[in-house]
Amino acid sequence: MSWKSMVISQVPSWLQCDKLLRSVVVIPEQFKMTTLLSLLLGAGPLLLLALNPVHGSDNATLPLVLWHGMGDSCCNPLSMGSIKKMVEETIPGIDVLSLMIGKTVIQDTENGFFMDVNEQVSMVCSQLAQDPKLKDGYNAMGFSQGGQFLRAVAQRCPSPPMKTLISVGGQQQGVYGLPKCPGESSHICDWIRKKLNSGAYTDIVQKHLVQAQYWHDPLNDDLYKKHSLFLADINQERVVNETYKKNLQLLDKFVMVKFLQDSVVDPADTEWFGFLKTGQAKETETLQESVLYKEDRLGLAAMDAAGKLDFLGTEGDHLQFTREWFNAKLVPYLR
Repeated sequence: MSWKSMVISQVPSWLQCDKLLRSVVVIPEQFKMTTLLSLLLGAGPLLLLALNPVHGSDNATLPLVLWHGMGDSCCNPLSMGSIKKMVEETIPGIDVLSLMIGKTVIQDTENGFFMDVNEQVSMVCSQLAQDPKLKDGYNAMGFSQGGQFLRAVAQRCPSPPMKTLISVGGQQQGVYGLPKCPGESSHICDWIRKKLNSGAYTDIVQKHLVQAQYWHDPLNDDLYKKHSLFLADINQERVVNETYKKNLQLLDKFVMVKFLQDSVVDPADTEWFGFLKTGQAKETETLQESVLYKEDRLGLAAMDAAGKLDFLGTEGDHLQFTREWFNAKLVPYLR
C-alpha cells in the first residue's frame, strides 16, 4: 500500500456521516454540525440547512462557481451539495457549478489533501474556459482553502471573467499551525503534523501535501519565500507579477469572511489577509499594516481605496454559520 493510500484510508467515508459527527446542537434557524474532517485546516463545511426557499429571481444573475475545502467534495449532500441547493432555491434560475477536482467524488476528496495546488488551479481554469455558461462572467465562492485557490484562478485566468470573489474562511496569507486537528490520536493529523514539522518546504512535501503549499512560517521567511510552490507565488512574495496584480483588480468585489471564534485556522487573521509579523509567532498585523499592502504588491491597496474589498466578520467557529446569516450577508453579492 502506498503512503497516500495509507493516509487516506484513515479518513472516514462520507457515507458514514453518523460516525463523523462530533456534535450536533440544534438552535433556532441553525443546525450546528462539525465533522472530524471539517476540523482539519481547510475542511469544507458540513451543514444541515433548513432549505426553505427565499424567492426573488433575476434572469441576468451571473452563474456561481463553488470550490470546497479540504476533506470535502463537490457533491456531498450534507455540505457542498446542500450549499448548492440552498443557493439555487434562494436565487431561482441561477446556474451553480460546484467544482470537482478529478473524475470522481473520491478523487475529488483525495485531491484536496494531496494534489499539487498549481495543478488544481490549472484544471479549474481549463474547465471554466470550456463552460459556455460562464463566457460572460461568473461569481465565485470558496470555502476555507477553496477561497485562496479561487483567488489564484482570478489572478492567473481572467477569461472567463470572475466578477465577485467571496472567500469564506479562506487562508489568504496561509497558516502556521494545526491548532484543532480532531483528536491527538488521529492518524491523519499526526501524519500531517509530522510532515509539516519535519520539512514543510522540502520538495516532496511541497509537491504532495496541500497544507504545505500554503504553510507560511514567519520564523523562516527566506525559506518560505524560496521554496513555497503556491502561496509565495500568488502573494507576490518573490517578485511582482504585474499580470497577477492587474487581473485581481479586475474583480468588482473581493469579499473576505472571518470567523471570529475560529479555532481551526491559525492565525485566524489570515481570513482577512492579515498574518503574523515576520520573525516571531505571536504578534499579528492587519493587511493594511503589511508590506504587501504598503507596497501594493498585489493591488489590494488600490482595490481597498476603490471600495472593492469587503471584510465580513461572523460569530462562530470555522465554517459555522446560519442560513439566515448567509442570505443576509452573502446572497446580495450574488444577485
